[in-house]
Amino acid sequence: MIDLLEKLKSFWSGRRAEVNSRFERTLPFGDYVVDRWEKAEALGFGSGTSIYDSAHVFGPVSVGSNTWIGPFTVLDGSGGLSIGDNCSISAGVQIYSHDTVDWAVSGGTADYVRKPTTIGNRCYIGPNSVVAMGVTIGDGAVVGANSFVNRDVASGARVAGNPARPIDRSAERQTGDAEGPSEVAPPNHIGSVSHDQ
Repeated sequence: MIDLLEKLKSFWSGRRAEVNSRFERTLPFGDYVVDRWEKAEALGFGSGTSIYDSAHVFGPVSVGSNTWIGPFTVLDGSGGLSIGDNCSISAGVQIYSHDTVDWAVSGGTADYVRKPTTIGNRCYIGPNSVVAMGVTIGDGAVVGANSFVNRDVASGARVAGNPARPIDRSAERQTGDAEGPSEVAPPNHIGSVSHDQ
């Protein structure tokens, strides 16, 4: 057993140094071992999609092609979850298709509530955002970091906050000033993160 631990430590140390020198990052142990694209393929996700080992997937989840699913995400398909093509599901995002509120407040006598959740094509879900059960996010929508999405989001919309609300971009369109008078970050900065390799 000690020999195995020494071999794992040696592997981890070497792999950590390799990844850090190449990509300037360190990862949880599982992400050094698991190929993100192989995991996505094993889950039946579309071609070119990747998912970190630290992501949790429950129930039937459908994901299209070329979608990036970041570390420490939760994909709850217990009520049905569909994510489209070319999406970016950032680190720490939680997408639910059930809740246990009625069950908890009833002392366990009520059933869990389940409703399908849908994320369209070309969507960006910012880091640490939560998407509640039954929500549909339309094609090309952007959800800012740390948002709570408990209502449908129209195609092409940009939302942020708790609860998530549309971002007023009218001043930006009128003046061409990306900052405008809004207190919300410009759309190209909404919780953006790089997910190279």
